[in-house]
Amino acid sequence: MDNTTLLLFVTATFVLAGFVKGVIGLGLPTIAVGILGVVMAPAQAAALLVVPNLVTNGWQLTTGPKLGATLRRLAPMLAAICIGTWAGAGLLQQEKDGTATLWLGLALVLYALVGLKAAKLRVPPAWEGWLGPVIGLTTGVVTAATGVFVLPAVPYLQTLGFDKDELVQALGISFIVSTLALSLGLIGAGALNGAAAWQSFLALVPALAGMSAGQFIRSRISPATFKVCFFAGLLALGTYLCWRSLA
Repeated sequence: MDNTTLLLFVTATFVLAGFVKGVIGLGLPTIAVGILGVVMAPAQAAALLVVPNLVTNGWQLTTGPKLGATLRRLAPMLAAICIGTWAGAGLLQQEKDGTATLWLGLALVLYALVGLKAAKLRVPPAWEGWLGPVIGLTTGVVTAATGVFVLPAVPYLQTLGFDKDELVQALGISFIVSTLALSLGLIGAGALNGAAAWQSFLALVPALAGMSAGQFIRSRISPATFKVCFFAGLLALGTYLCWRSLA
């Protein structure tokens, strides 16, 4: 693939990933790492995502209604995400056969199917103190192994009773912390350097363009429609990850 074709491929990938994130609040790293894995190593793709992830999630968390209260509520989980990600540092560069990605995809499919069947799961408030850190630690290790910040944090956040905008904000908070933790791991492993950071910065423009279009769509759909889009998006992401790891 020549440089021009590669540039167009990467640009289109970030526009698509940004659009999905704009609609359902997640999907940027899942789609981008999966598609970019066709032309580059997973660790390289994850490094390319650092700046778009930081900026899009920063935008996402500031547009929600209760930033301070949500941060305090999620603090134990967020701290554990950092610990888990750093503990698993280097796993992404060792991922060769796609096994971790396959299991991630299967888990996403299962969770999406349960959600589309309208099963309403809810974590009792008394459980959050101990369950949040467990979820965070597990999410951190999965992030370190796959470069994707989805499981089990997303299902957990969805059971906390947030409304549409609060959930999108909570996802943004979780993802920005995961991105920062993963970035430090990538720096330590030598996958994120000055050149990679500049390339990541350039990828921000198409990601923001796609996200703007996606948010325009989200602002015009009902909570019920958003819920269907949310779980359908997870189903599509999980199916894609399974296909990508087996292909």
